[in-house]
Amino acid sequence: MTMSMKAVLFHQHGGLEVLQHTSVPIPKIEEADALVAVEACGLNHLDLWVRQGMPGVSIPLPHIVGSEIVGRVERLGAKVTHVKKGQRVLVAPGISCGSCPSCQGGRDSICREFRTVGLQTNGGYAEYAAVPGKNLIPVSNKLKPEEWAAVPLVFLTAWHMLVTRGGLKAGESVLIQAGGSGVGSAAIQIARFCGATVFATVGSDEKLKKAKGLGAHWVINYHKRDFDEELLRLTEGRGVDLILEHIGQAVWRDSMKCLARGGRLVTCGATSGPIVELDLRFFFTRELSVTGCYMGSRRELDQVLALVEEGRLKPVLDSVFPLRDAAKGQATMISRDFFGKLALKI
Repeated sequence: MTMSMKAVLFHQHGGLEVLQHTSVPIPKIEEADALVAVEACGLNHLDLWVRQGMPGVSIPLPHIVGSEIVGRVERLGAKVTHVKKGQRVLVAPGISCGSCPSCQGGRDSICREFRTVGLQTNGGYAEYAAVPGKNLIPVSNKLKPEEWAAVPLVFLTAWHMLVTRGGLKAGESVLIQAGGSGVGSAAIQIARFCGATVFATVGSDEKLKKAKGLGAHWVINYHKRDFDEELLRLTEGRGVDLILEHIGQAVWRDSMKCLARGGRLVTCGATSGPIVELDLRFFFTRELSVTGCYMGSRRELDQVLALVEEGRLKPVLDSVFPLRDAAKGQATMISRDFFGKLALKI
């Protein structure tokens, strides 16, 4: 193995222009780590935020983003024994201590030491990635590497939001905001798996058809209709039991209007802005609930991956880019001109 590798990284925060495709040393590993020869890496909005800089988050520079890594085990530290060299693995994106009360209780993402691959550590926009050995999960050859890379972060987040934090039950109704996004396309499938009636919003008629193909019962093109008015019309004024929301400011107020009495809203993102308004009178008189969500636990990821292996949940992959075109991939994500997930093939 050579001593250098190709990677896409940045030395300072900024726009797409700061991304550089260059040669860097292959990372070294400790005895509890593993070196993975990256085959594919999913693209996420998190990659954009890390590149731009995140207030209050220490990001080591120069930095390699990429949280959804799939590849072959290249080298193992002495303490990593559950996988073998050459085995295809998926890297769990969350890093936690594993021993605190939160971790022991299955709530890894609120561990005080919680970190995310590609955020506080270097990620998968590279030929090799050094990761904690405990994060390696063997996967089959049923899917291509880039298809596996379209699974971990978005399906884990959607499962955590709908099932664990949202408590979605069979017979309930749910609104999935941005059903054409990575999280949205995963959430539509999970909601149907749970036996819910699924409403979704999308930004085009083409995405409308695809969202219905994933199992959404009703899909609203928000460029043609006000989604809140249309949803209330479809539900005869009742609203829905649960809303999966990851857009933030632009849709928050109208999303709250769509909740039935006693309804719940779960949120994991703020792509349109982090500051929202809340009329407390409307909130408490209707006994509404708002829940924050951040990724999910290893236990939940194992559940999701088992369902993917069984074919009950399926990755939705729109486009694949070579590593050198990572900036193009991020530009596509910014444009929103895609459905499901984008990935890099290394």
